[in-house]
Order: sequence, then structure tokens, then C-alpha cells
Amino acid sequence: MKIVIALGGNALGLDPNTQKENVAITAKYLVPIIKMGHEVIITHGNGPQVGLIGLAFEKASKIDDKVYDMEFSACGAMSQGYIAYHLQNALTNELLKNRVDKKVTTLLTHVLVDKNDKAFDNPTKPIGGFYTKEEAKKLPYITKEDSGRGYRRVIASPLPVQILEQEQISLLSNNGYVLICCGGGGIPVIKENDGSIKGIDAVIDKDYASSTLASNIDADMLLILTAIENAKINFGKENEQELHEIDARLASKYLEDGEFKEGSMKPKVKACLDFVNKKQGRIAIITNIENALEAIKLNKGTIIRK
Repeated sequence: MKIVIALGGNALGLDPNTQKENVAITAKYLVPIIKMGHEVIITHGNGPQVGLIGLAFEKASKIDDKVYDMEFSACGAMSQGYIAYHLQNALTNELLKNRVDKKVTTLLTHVLVDKNDKAFDNPTKPIGGFYTKEEAKKLPYITKEDSGRGYRRVIASPLPVQILEQEQISLLSNNGYVLICCGGGGIPVIKENDGSIKGIDAVIDKDYASSTLASNIDADMLLILTAIENAKINFGKENEQELHEIDARLASKYLEDGEFKEGSMKPKVKACLDFVNKKQGRIAIITNIENALEAIKLNKGTIIRK
């Protein structure tokens, strides 16, 4: 099978040492899937990491005039390389340890968004550090209060339109490479009137980008790895219920009923539905990294089919 596996950015770790430790553990769970002979394409989030990179440039530029504040799309590109560097090393070492003759490579990935996406009218994605109200007023970008903890920079989170390197991704995957791509949802770019592309300050949800990629390269399975084993309905209530295998129609009903929270399980379920609804026979699964292998065998996780 051709499988797109989406790793959560928060699960990777923020500081370098923690991230190295976490990706080494991640590799131990992913290599058995690769060893089975599946074509594996790995995507990942970057929420904490890209915020840290942006904050570092912002603070450094205030104390040293030789350091420049960095455009956010470039921070996204840096986070792709930074995370993939650790992940590629961990996977390469684990494959070697298991005597699996597979090469791992990373592809810097641009993702096209619509410059007229309504998300640009109302930025909602918080990134970086916290500020007081007075500090926030002096900042050159939009800030919003975040859960009583202070003010943070917010940027738009537009929907992905097209994975610009999808042809290269297919070529590498079809030729046996384990591929890391679409890091952090991809580098968001818009298309100018002359057809050229331009980076834009935004962050693309990695689950939506992973779903778009999986559809466009005609993957058989989308595996979204998160912190819990199963999606749930009636979350936090006495009648809380784990979801094991559901069809797309029922998953859509649960979405309409508000069973899944925005910024948590909702985008994951929507991404899965978008993937399975585009072609009969596709499978999408939501589970945690510990159950990844069993999920591939359809024994664990929340399995969604059309």
C-alpha cells in the first residue's frame, strides 16, 4: 500500500534534545511499517517549532542590528529542514539497525493557497510567545488574547489548494524512497498574476495538507497520528465513547453535531473524510504512534471508510 503518515508537531518536542529523543522513538514505530514493504510518505506538524524560530529572530533583531526579523514563510521552511533533519537521521539509523535496505530523503515542499481565502480576513492561529496587552499594542502584527495567558501573534490558516511538488513526491516514492515532505503543512505560497509563486505569512493545517497530498498522489491510506488511540464522541462526559470503525456518513454526522473540537480532533476527522470521499476503497485512520503498526493492519484506531 501507499501510505501517507501524518505526525503531530507537538509530539516531536520543542527543544533539540527532546526532539532527538522523540523522533528516535517515532522511528522505532515507523520502521516496522516500512519493513512490511509499504510505500511510506511521512508528513509532520511544526506548530511549536516554527513559533520558536520566529520568536528567536524577533527577539534577536531587537538587540542586534545585524540580525533581521524573518518572514514567517521562511521560518516555516527552516522548521521543515530542522525537524526533517532529526527525523531523517532517526529513520536512517533505525532502518540500518533493522537491516532494511531503504533510503530516506526529505523534500522541501511548497503548498499553494488561495490569496482570497477568507482565513486571511480573520487570522486565528496563535504562534510564538506571550505578551501583555501593552506589549502587544507595540507589535507590528495582529495579536489576540489566548486563553487568559496573555496576547500572542495570530496568523491566517488557509486551506491547501495544491501540493506543488506532488510530481516529485510520487516519483521518489514510486522509486522506493521513504519520503519526508509537507513539513508543517508545507510552505504556504500564493500564485501571482504572471504565474510566479510568492511566500505568504500563514500556517497550513498539516492534517489538511496531508489529506490533499494523499489524494493527489492516489495513496491507499491516510494515517493521522495523534496523542490518543481513538477519536471519541461525548468527549469528557459520562457517556464518552471511543470510535473504532465508522463509515464516512456517520463521521460527517458527528462533525455536524459538533462532536469534535476545532484545533483538536475536528480537522483530523475532516481531513480523513476529504480523503476517503474522493475515491472508493480508501482508508483513513486516526490513532497514536504506539498503535501505528496495528492500525495499518486495521486492528487499532478509528478507521474511516466511505
